[in-house]
Formats: sequence, C-alpha cells, structure tokens
Amino acid sequence: MKPSNSLLRFLGLNTQGDVGPWTFYTSKQNGLVWFVKAPPLEPPSRKQIHQRNKFRLIGAVWRSLSPQQRSDWLLAARKAHLEITGYNFFLYYMMTADAAAVRTVERASHTSLIPLTRPC
Repeated sequence: MKPSNSLLRFLGLNTQGDVGPWTFYTSKQNGLVWFVKAPPLEPPSRKQIHQRNKFRLIGAVWRSLSPQQRSDWLLAARKAHLEITGYNFFLYYMMTADAAAVRTVERASHTSLIPLTRPC
C-alpha cells in the first residue's frame, strides 16, 4: 500500500533516493514523486564494486574505533556547528585525507581527532 504524499509531508518526510522498495524524488511541478524501485539492468562495474568496498572498509574502521574516539568525532562535528554528522565528517576525512579541515574543526571544537591512519 502506498501512503499519500500529504501523509508523508505531515510526518515530516522529504525523502530523496531509494528507501526500501521505493524511489523518491522531488519534481518542481508535482512535488514529491515516488514509485517502486526498479532492479538494475546490468551488474555493478569494477569501479562501482571498488567504491562500495571502500565505503565498507571505512565503515569497518569507524566500528573499530573506541567508543571515546567515535564520541569525539560526533562531539566535534556538533561543537563546530557542521551541517553533517561526526560519522559523515569522519567519512569525508577518510575519503579525501583533508587533514586541514579536520585540524580546523579540532581547533573550533577543542577536540583531538587525528592522528588517525587512513586505510584508503
């Protein structure tokens, strides 16, 4: 059963992308548009597999951090008023190696986040 757009808006959902078996996007003319997600027509490419494995590895590194280290990343993102979560900031750092951005957030939040070895 497909709930109405007004019910989704009432619940505060402004979803884009795939959620469960549904695909959502916002149209300028019709507002929220959604439909049953179609299966891929071709298997993933080698680059897609590589990228997915990279994200899996970074997730594993995040889970391997001590609770205190994860808490530091979450707290630093909040204290620095970032528009992303601490996990997303950690993911950004692991993907880009942008230590300067991390150092800036460390100074703003008075939190130590790195040294941290990057697996990717």
